[in-house]
Amino acid sequence: MRALDIAATGMSAQQMRVEVISNNLANMSTTGYSPRRADFSDLHYQQVTRAGTIGAADGTVVPAGVQIGLGVRPAAVTVNFAQGALTATGGDLDIAIEGRGYLEVTMPAGNPAYTRDGSLYRTGDGLIVSSDGHEVAPGITIPDDARQITINADGEVYASFLDRVEPELLGRITLVGFANDQGLEAIGSNLFVETAASGAPFTADPGTDGLGTLRQGHVEASSVDAVREITELIEAQRGYELNAKVITAADQMLGAATQVR
Repeated sequence: MRALDIAATGMSAQQMRVEVISNNLANMSTTGYSPRRADFSDLHYQQVTRAGTIGAADGTVVPAGVQIGLGVRPAAVTVNFAQGALTATGGDLDIAIEGRGYLEVTMPAGNPAYTRDGSLYRTGDGLIVSSDGHEVAPGITIPDDARQITINADGEVYASFLDRVEPELLGRITLVGFANDQGLEAIGSNLFVETAASGAPFTADPGTDGLGTLRQGHVEASSVDAVREITELIEAQRGYELNAKVITAADQMLGAATQVR
């Protein structure tokens, strides 16, 4: 009775789909969050009669054959890197990326990580860091007596002072791009790290090499579409129920077979 095992794989697949959807809905308000989607592939097939085999003495070829599928398996959980809506905050150190690219931050172990969360802060030493305290590359320090910070679309960071007419250029925030964004590994806290599938990172100024530009005083909101997620949740629930009914039907068939007298 292969139906039992096949339906079990279907229930597991729909359960995984619900887990992915629940994670998307949980991150509806997460800055810079991109929704995930569970993708599935069919399992291998049992070849009862292989197509193309000779089915008669006169050389007649079987046109289609008999192939019994054995279920479904998870293939990937992909990320939809669509641009989220920009939310105005008015913060001097809040920046949103319009287009492709990531901010690079330095982890405590010294390795780089990448994020689209532009909610930045200043430490007691004036260093620009992420919301988790990770230094934002290339490491810009704001003087204590700076009155106002301006970040233009090209990533240039200027500080204004009471005793000066012209603002002072403190540095430039750069962006990082990858050949395959889907290959990045999410590690939580809105951070990604490089993998062999993503390709090596390349760093460039905002607005160059196909990377986006920066907008000060804004952050990128989550791009989760609640209506779409709820619709997919209903589909996943119904798919789970249908596979459960298949198991019930197979059980009834087995019961009927064992009760034959």
